[in-house]
Amino acid sequence: MRPGNLDTSERPFVLIWELSQACELACDHCRADAQSKRHPDELTTEEGKRLLEDAAEFGEGQLVVLSGGDPLVRDDVEELVAYGDELGLRMTITPSGTHSLTRDRIEALADAGLKRMAVSIDGATAESHDDFRGEDGSFDETIRAVEQAREAGLPVQVNTTVCEQTVGDLPGIRDLLREIGAVLWSVFFLVPIGRGRILDPIDPEAADAVMAWLDEVNEAEPFGLKTTEAPQYRRVSLQRNRERDERAADVAPSSRETDANDGIERRTGIIAGDGFAFVSHTGEVYPSGFLPESAGSVREQPVHEIYREAPLFRSLRDRDRLEGKCGACEFRHVCGGSRSRAYATTGNPLESDPLCPHVPEGYDGPVPWDEDRSATRQDGTPSPGD
Repeated sequence: MRPGNLDTSERPFVLIWELSQACELACDHCRADAQSKRHPDELTTEEGKRLLEDAAEFGEGQLVVLSGGDPLVRDDVEELVAYGDELGLRMTITPSGTHSLTRDRIEALADAGLKRMAVSIDGATAESHDDFRGEDGSFDETIRAVEQAREAGLPVQVNTTVCEQTVGDLPGIRDLLREIGAVLWSVFFLVPIGRGRILDPIDPEAADAVMAWLDEVNEAEPFGLKTTEAPQYRRVSLQRNRERDERAADVAPSSRETDANDGIERRTGIIAGDGFAFVSHTGEVYPSGFLPESAGSVREQPVHEIYREAPLFRSLRDRDRLEGKCGACEFRHVCGGSRSRAYATTGNPLESDPLCPHVPEGYDGPVPWDEDRSATRQDGTPSPGD
């Protein structure tokens, strides 16, 4: 969830800069459809420093995530981290689990002022993870990097993709996070763009069940938990909390109308363009890396101006402009749906999120999923459990 005192019309909670699309891996879910070679039009070191200076205009402590591809294909990463740290930015990185992530590189990043390193773990075993990432040895390289990061004093976040291929491994990944001492689990629900188009998402009802399970994990585990491209997690968590409160008070369930005004406005979250922004390797500014609709270029306009003023970003921050089922939903201010998934499936970022099974009371319009398909596949969808 975004902090209560953060005005996301003025600054994002997360600003991602894709340093490069080059990467040694060929992961099945890759948003960037990463390539083996760097693009000749990547932002230069000096352009990158100007971007960081502009990012500092958002305010003290702005979170900046250096991503890829594999950001470590560039040899100026430590210089950029140090420069951002000097500007008062909170610099973090999401390297690939490859040979580029050496002990020396990790220690140099820590010395430069890096605040956190995020790694991807998409399987509970080396076999399942490596199969998903498309590279033998990736799991072992990732675990080694986690251990070396901890030795260097760097907190480690773990990112996991949820789709049909990985959902059954979630309990094992949870156990692994506990063992390796991760500080945060970022659980990403598949958006069908890039190479991710070939993967099967889980069905809407199964997604809600997974999110209810994640809410239990969040309550029980020492590490934090957040979802990416799945803001319905906040709806599921809110509904579970209310059900517990109602059982404890031995009262009848509250009406949906009451639900719509029972603290939802105070429990707002971040979605593409609303608390989140993405700068591509060539400087284009997107609401998210999974919503590749450019609102401008940092080569022509400062990123803070694009974020605050671009019509695309402003429309995504107005939850009353949402269309279809999401627009009618009483939870739109706490959830808002994945704008990236809506864009990927309909071409309209304001349309309904097809991953959400919740239907607002009184809504009689179309729902963005095939109910027969959902009902048929639900029983066969593996779901996490103890």
